[in-house]
Amino acid sequence: MSPQTPPATRSSRPTHPFRRAVLRGLAVVLPPLLTIVIFVWVGNTIAVYVLEPLESAAESALMWAHKGEIRSDLPPADLTMGRVADPSTGAIYQQVGEDGQFVSLKVYEAVDRVRGTSAMPDTARGVLEAYVESKFLKRHIVVPVFLLLFVFLLYLLGKFLAAGAGRFFWVFFERGINHLPLVRNVYTSVKQVTDFMLSEREIEYTRVVAVEYPRRGIWSIGFVTGDGMLDVRSAANEPVLSVLVPTSPMPVTGYTITVKKSESIDLDITIDQAFQFIVSCGVVVPPGQLVPRTTKRLRIDGGDGEAPTTDESPALPAP
Repeated sequence: MSPQTPPATRSSRPTHPFRRAVLRGLAVVLPPLLTIVIFVWVGNTIAVYVLEPLESAAESALMWAHKGEIRSDLPPADLTMGRVADPSTGAIYQQVGEDGQFVSLKVYEAVDRVRGTSAMPDTARGVLEAYVESKFLKRHIVVPVFLLLFVFLLYLLGKFLAAGAGRFFWVFFERGINHLPLVRNVYTSVKQVTDFMLSEREIEYTRVVAVEYPRRGIWSIGFVTGDGMLDVRSAANEPVLSVLVPTSPMPVTGYTITVKKSESIDLDITIDQAFQFIVSCGVVVPPGQLVPRTTKRLRIDGGDGEAPTTDESPALPAP
């Protein structure tokens, strides 16, 4: 009988150089780009739902404080200049539009100096709004001041909630939320995420383990969070562990399971390395856990030559 020809080993098709270069470029660009996008989204959200309402409230307060700059009880204005003097105070006012309202001349001239190529507002209220915005609500001043005030308000709120009265009002508020059928579901879900991300770490991971979950033969990475429940320990008749098995690629969610201590394997990796492994879906392996790629030389049946192969290739059966 002629010697059998060994089966051909499957070789991975090399990636095209252009495609490989594009993928490497994406790997470099995407992390900072997505980071910028997330921060821009957070900034826009704060600007729309916090900064703009506060700015509108401040503008309304300033408009009310300067309401004396608008008059409608003055005599007809001069037809050439549209100006009239207050008989009692001597202050000069400028008529705006045809509604018979007047605005203080200093306000009118201040708006005229800063309006540039834009048209002058055709109402006295519009002129006053432009004056308030240009003098008191400049963007490069408003944003830092409002951010400082926002952080200060958060500090005061945190101090208030830490006190006894604050905790009482907060518990009372959450009880009211829990009585609303649809709102309580959304509120509870959002609160779980924010508590996980923003609160001080109440869940302390002691070590990283590997457990056979969801069935035997499939290994999952988990974080040990405690020693489990006493009743489970008694039923298992040995020490047990509470393990949080996070999901990929977003480890903010996962499953809490209780396993026997003897059925878990302690992994020699850090918490950060475990998170990198989970977020990358197993692509980023800790350096100490990389499988060494050794080269074997298998003798081909019927010849004196030897063919190199890696440990990933199956061994050839003996004739």
